[in-house]
This record gives sequence, C-alpha cells and structure tokens, in this order.
Amino acid sequence: MSQDNRNRLKEMLASGEARLQPLTFSQRELWEASPVPAAESSNHICTFMEVRGTITDAECRTALQLVVDRQEVMRLSILPGKDQPLQFIRKTRAAAIEFSELSTAPGALEEKLQTIFEKPFDLLRGPLYRVEVIRRGPDDLVLAFAIHHAIADGWTLGVFVEDLCAAYLQGRMGVAGALPATPLSYTAWGAGERDFWNPEKLEQRGQFWIERLAGAPRLWEAVTDDAPRVLARDVSFLPASLTQAVRNLARRADATLFSTLLTAFQMALSQWTGATDIVVGTPVANRTKQSVRETMGYCSGNVPIRSEVRGDRPLEESVRETHLNAMDAFANAIPFAELVRAVGDPPSADHNPVFDVRFALQNHPIPDITVPGLSVQMHMRSTGTARFDLGCEITESGDELEVVWIYRPKIFSRADIENVGNLFLAVLQGIPATPEGRAAALAMT
Repeated sequence: MSQDNRNRLKEMLASGEARLQPLTFSQRELWEASPVPAAESSNHICTFMEVRGTITDAECRTALQLVVDRQEVMRLSILPGKDQPLQFIRKTRAAAIEFSELSTAPGALEEKLQTIFEKPFDLLRGPLYRVEVIRRGPDDLVLAFAIHHAIADGWTLGVFVEDLCAAYLQGRMGVAGALPATPLSYTAWGAGERDFWNPEKLEQRGQFWIERLAGAPRLWEAVTDDAPRVLARDVSFLPASLTQAVRNLARRADATLFSTLLTAFQMALSQWTGATDIVVGTPVANRTKQSVRETMGYCSGNVPIRSEVRGDRPLEESVRETHLNAMDAFANAIPFAELVRAVGDPPSADHNPVFDVRFALQNHPIPDITVPGLSVQMHMRSTGTARFDLGCEITESGDELEVVWIYRPKIFSRADIENVGNLFLAVLQGIPATPEGRAAALAMT
C-alpha cells in the first residue's frame, strides 16, 4: 500500500468514516482453508433477474443505494493485515451500478453475463459486489448481480432480492427515507461468533473431529491445476412421484429428507468409486437466530459427514444410521477453519481440506418475487463452490426436486457425471418397489 493510501486510511479511521474488524470465522475459511485463492473469480456468487415492465435507471440506482445503506457488507472491503486480513467497513458508500444496452441476438446475453460475473474484484478498494442493468428493450431488462463469497452466501441472495424489491416499492409509493435497519449487522454477528467460540470450546470440539476423521480416505487422487478453477453444471429434476417416495421413506425411517437423500448419494458414490468409507461435506446456514436472517453476509459453514456404506443391511437401516451420523456431526459443528487446524489437514492447490465432495439440500429462502407492474424471474448461476471437485445441490421445486451436479471438467467428464447421476437415480427409483430391500441391490438396480 502506498504512503498516500496509508495516510488516507488513517484519516478515515480517525474520523469515523471507516472502521476495522477481524474476519469472521466463515470469512477465514476462504483465506485459511480453501485451495482457491480468495481473489479468484471462482469465489463469486452470481445471479441474474429478467425483468419485464417499465422501470427507470434512476429507480434502479435509488433502490440499490437504499440496500447499500442498510446492508453493511455492501460497504465492506478487505484490508491486508499483519497476521490476517481485516474487514474494512465504510460508514457510507455510493451504490456501484452500471447500465448498458444489448441486442437480443443469440448468445449476446450469455457473453455479457460471463464478462460481468468473471471480472475480478479489487478486494482492497471494493466494493465486493457489482450490479449491471442490461436493457434489451424499453420494457425488457436483465439485472446482473455478482458478489464475492467473502461477504455473501446462498442465503444472502434472497435477502438482497427482498431488500431491493422493498426499496423499489418504497420509491414507487413516494416514501422517502432509509429502509429499516437490520436487527443485527454482519460485524455484530461476527463478534458474537468470536465470543461464543472460546478456546476451550474450540479445543473440545476439535478433539471430536480429530477422532471422527482419523484415517479418513480420499475418494480419488488429487489433480493439480494451476489455472483458475472452472466448474460445469448439469441440471435435472426428480418427478413428483419419486420425490414423494423419498419423503415416505424418510418418514418410515424417522429421518429427515436431507438424511434420506444423503444416504442415496453416498450409495451412488460408493458404487461409482468402489469406496465404502466416504466423507461428504455439507453446508449449514448458521442463521438459527431470527436476528441474523435479514443480514447479508457470509455466515454459512461446512460440516463433514463420514459414513460407512454397507450392502448387507436394509435401506431404512442405512437411512437411520446416516441420520444419526449427520445429527452427531451437526451437534459437534465447529468453524471449518478451526476444524482444519485441529485435524492438521491444510489446504493445497490440489484439493480441499478433509473432503472433496459437497452435498446440499438447499434450505435458504428463495424469495417469491412479486412486484406490481413488473414480471421478475430469478436465475442462479454460480454458488462460489469451486474449491470442491464435485457437488450435488438439491432444491425443492414445488412437488419436484431439482438436482444440480457441479463438477470440475479437469477431473470429470460429462459422461462421468451422467454415470454417477444415473446411479443416484437408480437408488431412489428402487425405493417404491422394495422399501425393505438391501442397499446393494437398490444401488445396482
């Protein structure tokens, strides 16, 4: 940092224009427990909204400014520190929004979105988000939104959209003034986490994970890739009849939908890799308190779940055991950066610490976007999960389940993903016909 910038920084801190805070436990994961450098664009979380109806550039800018004023992370950047980076939070900041026009030619929008989503953020200067309004016609626009994982998780996207719609409606109704303050700011949430996770509690939980993960194998050899990580996506849907069969099995086994789907996923992985000792990571929202549910920020964490996949027991028994393993893991959850430190498995450029596979039943709220006079459709594009080799994200979509496979083409081909996807489907399709059937038979159906 230049001397001029240092002087400016001191002035901002002395005047109260800005303040410094330690990284949260969740943020530390990106710097201490990830194979992907924090500055890489693969850490971006991205979405876009197609909007039809009359809305002006001024209305867009005004609405975004109200969100920036309300949500602390929209004014946050990352300052290099002596021991670790620090959060640098400005008291005020102008909304970062750009406007452009685009033809409706095939491929034009996709090319534009990729440029917006992949452009790196300046972590020091910020802001760590970008919004661009792309007009395709007088009453046809696309709002592209990219935000760095250091200040966002999946839940954050829903909060952002809700705040933005509320701000727009407030302007349309001629109501002046700020949006209501969040019940809890992001840095206040982080301070509460640091108070909760005292050294004694971290040591106690760390010992649990040292024992739980001892000798855990990797599912495949690590692959070195010096280039920025690129992910591919494959999307499918489980029909309503099959989704209902999965729910019925969960009830019979006194388990959750998550545990039932995870069991099937682990069985598919076992068939695919030949492994029976499998560790899968799953995200937790870390938003159990109502006060943090309106707060944008990176609050989520990752919890490893280790299971032994056996073909000599009934499926319902496998689901029950997976459910107990999952509940035990969640009950002993610990910030992932501290877990990595405890088990002594530092990240490398080759693989993520502890586990390479992520499984998620998404439970963060997807807002029902209803804005009078506008038609709004939201599309997810990237979830900032590039540090994992393979991911399966399942989302409830009405009576169906959307299944998204996220994978590194450097390691897996499309045919590989179709293979494991078919194995996963075969396990689930075996449920209605043979609810008491053995796991191996179902997986090979």
